[in-house]
Amino acid sequence: MFSDKHKTAGVAYPQGFTAAGVRAGIKKNGNLDVALIYTERTAAVAGVFTQNLVAAAPVHLSKIVVGTGTAHAIVANAGCANACTGEQGVRDAEKMAQVAADALGCRQDDVIVASTGLIGSYLPMDKMEAGIKDAAQKLSKDGSVNAGNAIITTDTYSKACATEIEIGGKEIRFGAIAKGSGMICPSMATMLCFITTDADIDQNLLQEALRDANKVSFNMITVDGDMSTNDSVVVLANGAAGNKKIVTKDTDYEKFSDTLKTICIELAKRIAADGEGATKFLTINVTGAKSFEDAKQVGMAVANSPLCKTAFFGENFNPGRVICAVGYSGVQISPSEVVIKFGGVPVYADGVMPDVDKDAMKKILAEHDIVIDVDINEGNDAATIYTSDLSYRYIAVNAEYVS
Repeated sequence: MFSDKHKTAGVAYPQGFTAAGVRAGIKKNGNLDVALIYTERTAAVAGVFTQNLVAAAPVHLSKIVVGTGTAHAIVANAGCANACTGEQGVRDAEKMAQVAADALGCRQDDVIVASTGLIGSYLPMDKMEAGIKDAAQKLSKDGSVNAGNAIITTDTYSKACATEIEIGGKEIRFGAIAKGSGMICPSMATMLCFITTDADIDQNLLQEALRDANKVSFNMITVDGDMSTNDSVVVLANGAAGNKKIVTKDTDYEKFSDTLKTICIELAKRIAADGEGATKFLTINVTGAKSFEDAKQVGMAVANSPLCKTAFFGENFNPGRVICAVGYSGVQISPSEVVIKFGGVPVYADGVMPDVDKDAMKKILAEHDIVIDVDINEGNDAATIYTSDLSYRYIAVNAEYVS
């Protein structure tokens, strides 16, 4: 679905969208740090945000914008989270939106605001204002790469994708950029994700489609078990494709919703794989659960276990750590019924750990991508969690982290 021709397309790929990323001097390393995404045509807007009760000022402001049902722009910065900044932080977030609105010719409540970076610092508003104005002047169909790079912090690269589908005889385009590397755990993660589409869709249905997509994507990843103050996933749909407006849950809606899920899952996997200091990408498939929630709880217990994560980093064959996490997950299990596989090879069954081919297992554990299957044999529901290992580098990155 995500071909080479889409590599640099991103959020400016759908009709009517432009983007930019500029240097405003907010990041200490001097890299791009202010992003702007814009559609002159009014867009339906949907959003999901962190569940952390200590939410950053931009989160509160953006929730209000989503509540209006429409938006024209997203302005975001990296290098300062504008979290735990009190009334000053609220005023600064509002100023970001107002500066962008003035530069674009729209209203303040047409602008989604997002920030990421060090918690507790105030935004340097002189730099921010100059950066937003600069970005507004540089908006273009080629601006997605810079916009994506402007929102990353400890990421090793910007996550972006684009695709198209046909609905009602019209080509519908989707584009997205995302960031996330550390402080990653539902709900949601230290992540920002901005998705654009030229589909015409009812705002309430757009919000429902995003919630459904988020449930199986960004809420299914973890790097370190920490929940951020700034998580935001926002979708803008400007209707420029000219399709018959999606107003019911018909086949057009299902096609739209499935595509949105695919995009979100792809970006979620990239975020997990790019975990701070990560050397492994771990997929944990939990089956045989009584409910989706039980399956997720079991998977998250394994994914968040430092002992499991460090074992995979060290390429150590230690399935005991996995079954241990399954056992303390809080979900009712019968240990003798649980089956665990690494790379398709059974490593725990019937309450014991069978002999395995050590050379074959060594090869499996040496891979970058490792699949862990956990069948608890209690029901028919399942869930998939995406995570990374825990390396020496993760400790170094976070011990030294200054935005």
